[in-house]
Amino acid sequence: MKQDGSLCNNLKSIRTRLGMSQQDLANIAGVTRQTISGVESGQYAPSVAVSLRLAKALGCQVENLFWFEEDLPEVEAVLTKPVKSGQQLRVSLARVGGQWIAYPLVGNDAFRIEMIPADGETVAVSPALREGFPPQVTGEPVRVDGFPGISKLSNPKGEAQSKTGTNKVQVRLLDDTDKLHNTVVIAGCTPVISLWAKATERWHPQLRVHYNFANSMAALRSLERGEVHIAGMHLYDPQTGEYNIPFAREALGGKNAVLITIGVWEEGLLVAPGNPMGIKTVSDLVDLGATIVNRESGSGSRMLLERKLQEEQVPFHTLKGFDHIVHSHKDVALSIVSGIVDAGVSTASIATAFGLGFVPLHRARYDLVILKEYLEEAPVQQLLSTLGHRLVQSQLEVLGGYDISKIGEVVANI
Repeated sequence: MKQDGSLCNNLKSIRTRLGMSQQDLANIAGVTRQTISGVESGQYAPSVAVSLRLAKALGCQVENLFWFEEDLPEVEAVLTKPVKSGQQLRVSLARVGGQWIAYPLVGNDAFRIEMIPADGETVAVSPALREGFPPQVTGEPVRVDGFPGISKLSNPKGEAQSKTGTNKVQVRLLDDTDKLHNTVVIAGCTPVISLWAKATERWHPQLRVHYNFANSMAALRSLERGEVHIAGMHLYDPQTGEYNIPFAREALGGKNAVLITIGVWEEGLLVAPGNPMGIKTVSDLVDLGATIVNRESGSGSRMLLERKLQEEQVPFHTLKGFDHIVHSHKDVALSIVSGIVDAGVSTASIATAFGLGFVPLHRARYDLVILKEYLEEAPVQQLLSTLGHRLVQSQLEVLGGYDISKIGEVVANI
C-alpha cells in the first residue's frame, strides 16, 4: 500500500539507535528488507499486522513508530524576542498569565552547558513580527525618576507595543502539554536560580523551571510584559537606602506584586588570583592603569560600579575598558581568567567558582519579584515551597558568598 503523505514514522532512527540493519529488523519482524526500506522512505504504508510486528521487534508501541502529521497539536504563542523573517524556530514554551509564551532557542539562549531540548517549533514567522517588540535598553546611563544607572527607554512604562499578545505565532508542540503547563519561568542573573531549580526536582519531579538569563531591569520588564512568572533582582537605591523595592514599584507600573528574598550576596571586583596589582578600591583601577570589563546598562553590577566611581569622584571615561561590555557574571570571570582584562564587577560566589581574587565593595539583597496573580498557580506554589527545604539551603551555603538566613521571607508587598 502506498503511504499517505501525512503519515510520519521514525522507524529508521529507532532501528539505527538499536544498532540494527534493515535486514536485521526484517528478520526479527518476519518481513522483507524491501518492506523496511519502503516504510522508512515513505513509499509504503504498512498494514496493521506489519506495524504491530515492527513495534514488537523494536520494543515500543505502534504510536511511537507512526503518527499523522496533523495529529501534532498546535498552540498560538507570543514570541519574546524578534527573529529573522521566515526563520524556522526551536522554542521553549510556558503558560504565563493565561497565554502561551514562546522563548526562541537561538544563539546563547539555545544552550546551558548542553543544548536545550525544544518544546516546539514555529509553523511560520511573519515578517511583521520583526516590528512591535519591546524597546531594547540602549544609550548611556542617565537618571530616570530618581534612579541612577538606568538607561532611558523610549517607552519606559511599557505601553501597548511592549505588551505580550502582539507578536503571536503558531507553534507545533514537540512535548507533552501537561509538562508545559507545569512550567515556571524565572528571569534573573544569579546561578542560585539554576541550583534551586535542580534541587526542587527532588520533591516535585513533574515541575519544570525555565530559567531566562537577564539582568535585574531586563527581568523586571519581562515580568511587566507577562513573559515570566518571577523576576530576580539585586538593585540598590542610595537615595532611600532600599533594595529592589523602588525599582520594582517603578517598573511594574502599579501592578500588585510580592518580593521574596533569596539572600544577601557580596558584590565587588573580581581580580586575578592573589590580586597581584593590589587593587583595593575602584579609584585604584585608574591609578594602577588596570583594564576592566563592564556590564550592560540595567544590570546591578554596572550600577554598583558607577555609584562607586561617583562616590570616589572618578570620571567614567578615565577607566580603561569602561565601554567594553559583556552580558553575564560568567563572562566577567572568563575575561579575567583569560587575561583579557584585570578586573570586573561580580560576586564573591563567582570569584570562588573561577578561583579568582575578590575585592568586596557592597552587600546586596537578591529578591524574587512575583505578580500576586501568579501566586495561586500550583507550579509557582510548588517552587516557592522548596525555599525552606534543607537541600536547597545547603546548595546555596556550599556555593559561598551568600547570607541565606532570611531565605523565603516576604520583604515587601507592592
